[in-house]
Amino acid sequence: MRNRAKLGLALAAMTLAVPIAGCGDSGGDETTAETAAAELQPVKGYLTDHSDELVEQVEALKENSDEYYALAESVDFDYDRLLEEHGDEVEEILGESKETFVAANPAYEQMEGIVAGVPRLAQYDVDIDAGSDASTPEDAVSFTLTTPAGKQLEQPGNLFFLTETALYGTNPELQAKATEPDVDGDGKVEFGEGLPDADTYKATLDEFEKQAKSLDEDAQEFEPTPSDALTSIVVMTPTMSEYFEAWKNSRFIAGEGAEELGFVATSRLSDIADILGGILVTYDGIEPMIAEENPQQAKQTRKELQSLVAFAADLRDREAAGEKFTAKQADALGAQAQAQAEAIAGQVTQAAKQLEVELQEG
Repeated sequence: MRNRAKLGLALAAMTLAVPIAGCGDSGGDETTAETAAAELQPVKGYLTDHSDELVEQVEALKENSDEYYALAESVDFDYDRLLEEHGDEVEEILGESKETFVAANPAYEQMEGIVAGVPRLAQYDVDIDAGSDASTPEDAVSFTLTTPAGKQLEQPGNLFFLTETALYGTNPELQAKATEPDVDGDGKVEFGEGLPDADTYKATLDEFEKQAKSLDEDAQEFEPTPSDALTSIVVMTPTMSEYFEAWKNSRFIAGEGAEELGFVATSRLSDIADILGGILVTYDGIEPMIAEENPQQAKQTRKELQSLVAFAADLRDREAAGEKFTAKQADALGAQAQAQAEAIAGQVTQAAKQLEVELQEG
């Protein structure tokens, strides 16, 4: 499951009361604040571009789920009849849905560093991409699904996980019961063929659309501060070991023996590169402030962050080109990435101290 335990920021000893650097008269403080806000506008633009893209992709997923539900309803949810009488339509709908899901994934992942890293937006990350089901209450999503048939699924897991595992057939609980999901009609069921339970799947996409639109509305109103930018980098950069662990447990490395139900449509390496790319955009916005206080440190942090982005992108591209990695390699690569990420987070934490910017606790 897409379940990332957020870092518990040990910020009590490092936070300072002054919200933004700028000693002297109030006019100087105001000018500094205005300059910082202007420099961070590209961060907001990046966020809203991606939140808008996510809405577009999720709306398409919902439209397809409605079409799928209508077909299933027309045969009284007899899925054998559904495939027999509407097999071509079902194959087309679910195929389009998979393509849309693959497009929706980076639309979110590339902005995840901001959404998950800023406390006042972070609940969206739990519900959309990272939260668990009710079996892990401390990390569980906040919503309950109510299906058209009136069935309630309390805290069922995050929306990307529910959508992906329904479409690709990796979660039996979300599949049509007592029916072979031979969606393409070739006489055999291959990995990735899923026949979602239409009732649950429609409820999932109804909730997904609601959450995506709400995130987009909040993103439009979001005005990033230096505290937001620095906090998101400190929170989200040193999460590499967890991402690499998910990659190791996914089908991309573990093959048919994978215990991880998700991360079948897109490799976790792609997610890692996307997340780090978004973090770099955030650093672009805050770097001028850091450089005013310590230009050498600002330059060094940028260099190390760019190196980490390039490291992840190289692994992603090598895997996409056909290179196979082992679990042992995944552990070693994850440890290397985590060490780099922790060093970057430490530098940004120090920069926050020098700027007298308070880091936020989640």
